[in-house]
Amino acid sequence: MKTKIIRLDEVDSTNRYLADYAPDGEEMTVVLADFQSAGKGQGTNTWESEKGKNLLFSILVHPTMVPLARQFQLSMAGAIALKMALSGYTDGITLKWPNDVYWNDKKISGTLIQNVIGQGHIKDCIFGVGIDVNQVEFHSDAPNPVSLYQILGREVNRDELLQKILKAFEYCYSLIENGDYGDIAALYMDALYRRHGFWKYRDADGEFEAAFVEVEDDGHLILRDPKGVMRSYTFKEVEFVL
Repeated sequence: MKTKIIRLDEVDSTNRYLADYAPDGEEMTVVLADFQSAGKGQGTNTWESEKGKNLLFSILVHPTMVPLARQFQLSMAGAIALKMALSGYTDGITLKWPNDVYWNDKKISGTLIQNVIGQGHIKDCIFGVGIDVNQVEFHSDAPNPVSLYQILGREVNRDELLQKILKAFEYCYSLIENGDYGDIAALYMDALYRRHGFWKYRDADGEFEAAFVEVEDDGHLILRDPKGVMRSYTFKEVEFVL
């Protein structure tokens, strides 16, 4: 897969950079920055990151082969790639629906995905990724951040980790290119946080207990409460009670 990597000292947002970028023949473009002045998470969330300590990057691909109804496959593939790479450093890595990466009950990585739709298909897809790598302390009000340094007690080579992620991403993306949607879904389901048993959740009506059932093709999370009632949620309609 023809890939171009752009390295920046500082940028407002690697996602914004790629949204304005015109590829020069490459199939995948990666923008990496030591610091983002306006890095964002999902919704109104921001991402705390000490300069030069973590991995802040975005990946641009052009998945025109993916039907609109299956665009959540891209989210799954990106999350799986991160899980595959990080699992080479430590046990306990899972994927918290829809695409956060957790180590036990703490968040080590988040992804913001932006799709550009054109003429009935996905023209561009940008994966904006933040991974806590070598940060020792966190000072924001984020509830549960953790870094590889805190887990391992040592620094990790960020370039080495990036290369492992890109290799895993190319593998997962090739499954999508080949239409192996079932394989992507199986890898994703198997890696999910709180995959088994009943756990506490919170929706607009308050807290409740439920067990995971499945994630549908369009990304809806299906839960089953103790009475056997099925509940369906889109992103932001339900949260895990940690």
